[in-house]
Amino acid sequence: MTVKILVTGGTFDKEYMELTGELIFKNTHVHEMLKLARCRIDIKIRTLMMIDSLDMTDYHRNIILEKCRNSKEDKIIITHGTDTMAQTAEYLGKKINDKTIVLTGALIPYAFGSSDGHFNLGSALAFAQSLPQGVYIAMNGRYFPYDNVRKNRVTGEFEEIQNNTIES
Repeated sequence: MTVKILVTGGTFDKEYMELTGELIFKNTHVHEMLKLARCRIDIKIRTLMMIDSLDMTDYHRNIILEKCRNSKEDKIIITHGTDTMAQTAEYLGKKINDKTIVLTGALIPYAFGSSDGHFNLGSALAFAQSLPQGVYIAMNGRYFPYDNVRKNRVTGEFEEIQNNTIES
């Protein structure tokens, strides 16, 4: 079994530019992360884009969609910024149902050394291999179906969308 990883950027791959104090993109850290983790899974990595997810539009989501649809691998991980990850998961989930696709990211850049990215990537690899076909988000050791997840802007964590019906 081969797992395809599609890189789109996000905090996962940001680095600190000392001269300007900005967070920028250079290259993905996924190769290094997998090497440090001693990953023994057959993996193909493809960088599609290196953008902040706040800059992601449906144009970018269409690129991701087409790469997923055209992938011969049916286990796919997408590294993605957390701010619009749920929107991209929903976009894909409504259009693809014959593959297992797991989106993951980080709240702290890998380059900072204290990132949650390692753990999230490892979890995504495990979930991609074990979950049934569908589109999911994997963050902080949990997975969520695309149609029941949101990022809590207060806690910074992903959570299930609570049922808003009143129980009697």
